Amino acid sequence: MKVLRAFYYYLLIDNYGDVPYITSFADAPSEPFKTKREDIFDSLVQSIEANVKFLPSSTSKYDVGKAMAFSLLAKLYLNAEVYTGTPQWAKAEAACDSVIEMGYSLESDPLAPFITANDGSTENIFTIAFDENDPDDRGEFNLHMRTLHYNSNLTFDMTVGPWNGFAAMEEYFYTYDDIDKRREGFLVGQQYTFDGTEIVDDGADGAKLIFDPHIPALQMDATYTSVEIRMSGVRVAKFEIAIGARQRLSNDFPLFRYGDILLMKAESQIRQGGNGDEYVNMIRNRAGLNNWSGVDLPRLLEERGREMFWEAKRRQDLIRFGEFNKSWWEKSASSADRNIFPIPQWAIDSNPNLALDPL
Repeated sequence: MKVLRAFYYYLLIDNYGDVPYITSFADAPSEPFKTKREDIFDSLVQSIEANVKFLPSSTSKYDVGKAMAFSLLAKLYLNAEVYTGTPQWAKAEAACDSVIEMGYSLESDPLAPFITANDGSTENIFTIAFDENDPDDRGEFNLHMRTLHYNSNLTFDMTVGPWNGFAAMEEYFYTYDDIDKRREGFLVGQQYTFDGTEIVDDGADGAKLIFDPHIPALQMDATYTSVEIRMSGVRVAKFEIAIGARQRLSNDFPLFRYGDILLMKAESQIRQGGNGDEYVNMIRNRAGLNNWSGVDLPRLLEERGREMFWEAKRRQDLIRFGEFNKSWWEKSASSADRNIFPIPQWAIDSNPNLALDPL
């Protein structure tokens, strides 16, 4: 329970910085004050390190076991400079080594960790379990609904119509080599029905449904054609969309997986003046790409972007690499105070102490 609590506080300090830090219900104040992010960090790593020896060595994807704890430690230490001002790359590498020694392995197919029945993946370490038939209604995994075109239901013989939402940025999509196996996780070009017929979009005057990587603008109004508005951008199918899919998917979502551990190991080595080629090339070779030599931090960040896309890691990575506040596409440059989210006003209304600096 202490390690699981540490995981949730890791999410809190990563997203919000200073937050209330409560470890006991018995004497918890009704309106707690915030604790400094670095103090919470110190407590979290101490708690994990003190309790990891009590955890099972099981490789169940749902257990709070040793592999999950060491993965969490690796993430904390990898981002220690952001959280505390003091880098701890050697400790991050040691935590990665502890996971590597536990016998996980990369899947031969880079998309295998994301198939519908991915609960037996040799790569996934700690996952959120999803089931389209979940009777307890514990939430739904619906990323496919948020990216696919209205008529993409015809491609997957879906029983519902998607919402035509998220698409990958053009510049990012073209960072993938044509032979990169991970590129198969995107839908681009002419789209077809389940039985191979070209799909047309009646909402675009019957034009063929062709996903174009080029997105003219972040917001498109009536000055753009219906084709541009409805078909711009490649759509994401990294998580398998099973034939006959409904509004919910049954794919488990990996919070920690072995591919990430290898890239964190490489980053820790590079930041200590070493060479991380071996671990980066394990990822590249699995994607069908040639080895790199002398990998530096900019290239490592690029590879992390291709490998970890759609897994909720990019914001944290860009902050750690000092890239988050720069401008890209239609995002303006930002100040460092944008590196954390504001505490919502409804929360401050219920506890005014959340608006105050830590004591």
